[in-house]
Amino acid sequence: MADSDRVMALSIPDEATLPEDLVPYFQKCRDKLGMVPNVLRAWSLRPDKLRTFIASYNALMLGPSELSKLEREMIAVVVSAINRCYYCLVAHGAAVRQMSGDPALGEMMVMNHKVADLSPRQRAMLDFAAALTEAPAKITDADRERLRAVGFSDEAIFDIAEVAAFFNYTNRVASAVDMRPNTEYHSQAR
Repeated sequence: MADSDRVMALSIPDEATLPEDLVPYFQKCRDKLGMVPNVLRAWSLRPDKLRTFIASYNALMLGPSELSKLEREMIAVVVSAINRCYYCLVAHGAAVRQMSGDPALGEMMVMNHKVADLSPRQRAMLDFAAALTEAPAKITDADRERLRAVGFSDEAIFDIAEVAAFFNYTNRVASAVDMRPNTEYHSQAR
């Protein structure tokens, strides 16, 4: 059994040493989620980079977009499945289960999004995110045209690419430091 208190393979600073401006954000997480996600605790090792992570995550995952929050979480899971990122599969798989109200969908996204009953729009979006993750240099105009054909604007295509790229980046950081998901994620929305 894994150590449920472990955040990552590197040391994390005591929360009492957290810069003053970050304390309210951690409290907001506790109030809203009942916990501080371990990803934030891990990034607290580098407070300036934590601020950048928070700003990027909030803009990409919560900010205005033609993509729904669920669709952005689905991209996160598909990218993380390809990269086999344990932290993100558990955390964002829980988010897909919760947002969709469908525990099976969350599991399908984690295992193989191709088995899920998705709309043509979602299928094209996730196939694009997968292709971008597996072979970014092979993306062509034809890939973007497939997205346009199911109704995505150029702005939405940019958002799909940016969300996929963000999770490719964060998956690599999480894997490099052996980041562990909070145990609460495992039982959420099941």
